[in-house]
Amino acid sequence: MGKINQGILGGVSGQIGNVIGGTWKGIDYLRIKPSSVANPRTEGQVDQRSKFLTVLRFLQPMTDFLRVGFKLYANKMTQFNAAMSYNLFNAITGAYPNYSVDYSNALVSRGNLTGVSGGSANSTTAGEVDITWTDNSGSGSAMATDKALILILNTARRESVFTVSGPARSATTSNLVVPNEYEGEEVEVFLGFVSEDGSKVSNSTYLGSVTVAS
Repeated sequence: MGKINQGILGGVSGQIGNVIGGTWKGIDYLRIKPSSVANPRTEGQVDQRSKFLTVLRFLQPMTDFLRVGFKLYANKMTQFNAAMSYNLFNAITGAYPNYSVDYSNALVSRGNLTGVSGGSANSTTAGEVDITWTDNSGSGSAMATDKALILILNTARRESVFTVSGPARSATTSNLVVPNEYEGEEVEVFLGFVSEDGSKVSNSTYLGSVTVAS
């Protein structure tokens, strides 16, 4: 049985008829209890679930990174859910059941800070990935003191290595050490920037697939 808190104008807790009430992050909400259907796995539902799972597998290894990368879009939702929403509608390619993530359209950080110029990634030293970019300080909102956001994603292992406080934009280079097990394996590399005070974030740029040197 549901309860109406703080009088008739207060929030609803629990279920009253087919209305379900609750509170999330201090926000009262109401939703209608969905009607039961004979076949919940319609073609459209299966298709959407397949897309959802594709993006979920992509983002799960980078949950902690997204807390910085999508923090400016966590409006009444988590950073992870904000990233899910963006990539579900912008980064899916293919057709059911063979959906995949188009990394060139995917974002692992999002914001209006001026982004990457001339970014590239390679690996010439065993167990390390080297990232370079052009110092575009003074272009738009770019500052020399902005910090690099670097994500290295090993999709086969569903793991990531990252930094949310990398070298300054003016440094133009960084290298991340990855686990020895990654040697000889392909990883996907993304680069973005966050302002020194953390108030601004740039859209990430996909730097491509790199085979880790061994």
